[in-house]
Amino acid sequence: MPEPAPIPAEVPAHRAARLLPDGGDARTVLTAEPAATRALAARLAASAEPGDLLALDGPLGAGKTEFARGYARGLGVAGPVSSPSFVLMAEHEGRLPLFHLDGYRLAGPEDAWASGLLDERRAEGVTVVEWAARFGPALQVGRLAIVIDGAGDDPRTITLRGTDARHRRLLAEVLGPAGAGKAGGGEQAGGPGGGG
Repeated sequence: MPEPAPIPAEVPAHRAARLLPDGGDARTVLTAEPAATRALAARLAASAEPGDLLALDGPLGAGKTEFARGYARGLGVAGPVSSPSFVLMAEHEGRLPLFHLDGYRLAGPEDAWASGLLDERRAEGVTVVEWAARFGPALQVGRLAIVIDGAGDDPRTITLRGTDARHRRLLAEVLGPAGAGKAGGGEQAGGPGGGG
């Protein structure tokens, strides 16, 4: 198995996180270029465990695939990672198996079940799902829910929320404990355009 790729230090993700003003367990990170989005994801992948699920949502061009690429790099995936929009799922070998799913072409959870995308193999690796909302209740409840907002050369606002103890612990490991950031503040990382 290949060694994990080094995680670039261009994004101080642990400093870029902030607690949302609503006081929840969510964190918001601003990234100003695709490399910063990928670096944040790579940092999360460094703490990945079998069974982890990252559920990505956001508009077209927000940076969901850039996030998936960074996560794959953090797992040591050597080959290219592209959006599996037409094949629905791509499997990659890294420190842990990576199952990269894309729900863009799904009409709803019934399509996810009928296509065989959701099976027991995912428990042995980690799963990154683009367009997660289209999977609806077919996805497990415990997940790291990630919403990416932004387009073009604009910075990206990435909101991450753990829905169970495991994924809240993952956020704390990578971005610091809840309340460690400044409500309403936060630092911006990188240059223009956080997605791609």
